[in-house]
Amino acid sequence: MTHALPLMFGPASRQVFGVFHPAEERQGHAENTAVLFCPPFGQEGLRTHRFFKVLAERLARSGIATLRFDFYGSGDSPGDESEGELDGWRRDLCSAHEELRRRAPGASIVWIGARLGATLAVLAARSGRCDPVRLVLWEPVIDGKRYARSLREQHVAAIDTTFCIPDLAWRRGLAQQPDVLPEEALGTTLSAALRGQLAALVPESLPLTALHDTLVLAGPDDEHTAQWAADQQSRHMPVRLAYFSHQLDWTSDPYPNSAMVPADALNRLQGALHE
Repeated sequence: MTHALPLMFGPASRQVFGVFHPAEERQGHAENTAVLFCPPFGQEGLRTHRFFKVLAERLARSGIATLRFDFYGSGDSPGDESEGELDGWRRDLCSAHEELRRRAPGASIVWIGARLGATLAVLAARSGRCDPVRLVLWEPVIDGKRYARSLREQHVAAIDTTFCIPDLAWRRGLAQQPDVLPEEALGTTLSAALRGQLAALVPESLPLTALHDTLVLAGPDDEHTAQWAADQQSRHMPVRLAYFSHQLDWTSDPYPNSAMVPADALNRLQGALHE
């Protein structure tokens, strides 16, 4: 059994933390694939940390090397939350890609991104600096204002249920200005730069390229993501949409003090590598 390797990588001025899971050698079987995980933002990233750790370990046992990492200013990476923004995180993703390519030379690298991590995967893949063979985009954020509004609504709901005497000002502010982008959401700061980038993030700003195959996993009721995928298909991009319903709640854990890792989601993400 191989052991996970914690590491720091990236340019000296912007180091980020990651964990490399080397592929276990399997007699008579050789995988030529490596996987880079692109984590979600904020509470969604915390909620899925355990999930992607288990998935990385499972893939490593099957002969696939993986790299998990934290974007600058998040998780165990240096930097402050107030410095978080999409352009820098896109560069972090490319740094992680280069690190995985160095540690798994010759492997075809697949990116698995969830939520805002999937959005960053689209932005990074079309930058020309990185060359994944495939993108697996799990419920990507394609409408920044809608996403920020959802975070704000959940933030206010959490405050309502946490305080013994709810602070009605939060609820009034949400009702009076529903489209204001929050400065904080579920315990995570949204920098001014990030708020501006989310306000400008629309489906039209996320065109896929023909350089890599793309699989989009969306909820069965997610008409917006389905339309975005259809628009990419109309541009003759190599993209496929698959509907996927799962038990994972992106922003909360229904079982206090436990880390739920649904088997159906693990199996679906692992299976996505071979479709």
